[in-house]
Amino acid sequence: MSKLTVAKAITAGLARAMEENPKVMLLGEDIGSLGGVYRVTEGLKARFGAHRVLDTPLGEAGIVGTAVGLAVRGYRPVCEIQFDGFTFPAFNQITTQVAKLRARTEGRLSVPMTIRIPYGGVIGSVEHHSESPEALFAHTAGLRILTPSNAQDAYWMEQQAIACDDPVIIFEPKRRYWLKGEVDEENSPGDPFAAAVIHEGTDATVVAWGPMVPVALAAAKAAEEDGRSVEVIDLRSLSPIDFDTVTASVRRTGRLVIAHEAPTFGGLGGEIAARVTERAFYSLEAPVLRVGAYHLPYPPAAVEDHYIPDLDRVLEALDRSFAY
Repeated sequence: MSKLTVAKAITAGLARAMEENPKVMLLGEDIGSLGGVYRVTEGLKARFGAHRVLDTPLGEAGIVGTAVGLAVRGYRPVCEIQFDGFTFPAFNQITTQVAKLRARTEGRLSVPMTIRIPYGGVIGSVEHHSESPEALFAHTAGLRILTPSNAQDAYWMEQQAIACDDPVIIFEPKRRYWLKGEVDEENSPGDPFAAAVIHEGTDATVVAWGPMVPVALAAAKAAEEDGRSVEVIDLRSLSPIDFDTVTASVRRTGRLVIAHEAPTFGGLGGEIAARVTERAFYSLEAPVLRVGAYHLPYPPAAVEDHYIPDLDRVLEALDRSFAY
């Protein structure tokens, strides 16, 4: 058992995958000698060599396109996109090639590649460095999407994504890179595409993922002071989504609040709300409520704390739910 930050847990997970499979390669901007902007790949070039940890030109379409070719030839490439907003030059490659190649070839070709995308805000940066585009990719069939909220999941999800024969995008919550936690390097937490009930409750359910999970846990703790028992679910996988776990919780609690950093308009919270309403309509004591960012371009750092949902906004949504 080790205590690691989320960033260093990812480093350890990548290193273990590279040790176990010589076909695992890393590609990205400044990931070699520099170790990446957040030093997530620090030391891996020295350990595994420049032929397996490749510093690429500043061109995301080229990074992902090269990885597609490597994947169909039997390698397991891991692409790092430096910031969330830099993903879009590669959007065509991801949505028209990576996601569809297996279906297009009727299974003759697979694309076992991983795309790491640091995402989310509250790091004092500007647009293209602080966004949450997960819904754009979850809408595209053929992609699996994971997002860890803690060091244990970060360590294992990297390895599980690399071992998967389908393409996997890992959205890494960059403002949680420095969050420390225990990492059990021997016992896997199990299916990465299953949601986890991380705080049990009986009166309401809060679903969150990635950077919003610590906020949801803080809301549950604050609600206890008012005599309310709030269950918290870490969704973990954004495609596929484990609707069974969410639905079972809502059938017990009768209330659901969904919290994510992305804007609520067109966000994944709307899909989850619709599915839960279809499945558990007669169990609901209140409408499903969503908490997210505003439908605006990401603002300057001086006001981002007002843009990103916080503890007070989650608690306010719980208050509205209990008011019904």
